Amino acid sequence: MKTLRDTWLVFQRHMLLLGRSPLSILLGVAQPVVYMALFAPLLKPALASMGADSMTDAYRIYVPGMLVALALGGGLYVGFGLLAELASGVIERARVTPVSRVALLLGRALRDVVVLVIQAAVIIVLAMPLGLFVHITDLLLAYALLALITLTSSAVSYGLALKVSDPNALGQVVNNIAQPLMLLSGTLLPLALAPLWLRRISDVNPFSRAVVGMRALFAGHAGDSSVWQGIALLAAVALVALAWSARLFARSVR
Repeated sequence: MKTLRDTWLVFQRHMLLLGRSPLSILLGVAQPVVYMALFAPLLKPALASMGADSMTDAYRIYVPGMLVALALGGGLYVGFGLLAELASGVIERARVTPVSRVALLLGRALRDVVVLVIQAAVIIVLAMPLGLFVHITDLLLAYALLALITLTSSAVSYGLALKVSDPNALGQVVNNIAQPLMLLSGTLLPLALAPLWLRRISDVNPFSRAVVGMRALFAGHAGDSSVWQGIALLAAVALVALAWSARLFARSVR
């Protein structure tokens, strides 16, 4: 119970800080919106072989992948905020408080999930005039997948920030992790268009399952096996990532 209470307190604090700079949420949406406006129109001829006969079909394929890329990429970069707190002494002051060390991680990770949910809602609303429509039950399952991805990526990012204290080195590490994961997830183009050897490599990437599940949900196929396989797999990966990062928090903040 103490961990849950401390997690809520840490979450509240970071939400208050977020409320003082809401512009950061909108800035995080800017690039995906530009891609949706300028890149997605190119997909109709490219995806014609997959049955994308209209721009609406193209957006049903592209927007879910873009949301996964936003959850994955956005989560992996939150570690820079932790480095700023380490440099300013915020984490140092936390060492003399009785707050749970695990709560220091969970509270931040839940804040990151809220940010992603808001950003995803903005993107979906902007895509609706383009013909994109998602049933509420499918949308809730899609949010569950995105939340698991964000928990995983943010936990990994916080753990890396504790391991790599240099912002320049952290940036290189994050880039080297994020780019292959996104490319091997099929976030921009479905991996069905890729050669066989690339599809085989992507099979070991859990986020590729999430992209397939997200596209099934946006197509209205909530009962598709890829949805539940993606949720189960990402839940397991999120637990491992949170356990690893929480252990680092417990060791680093004593």
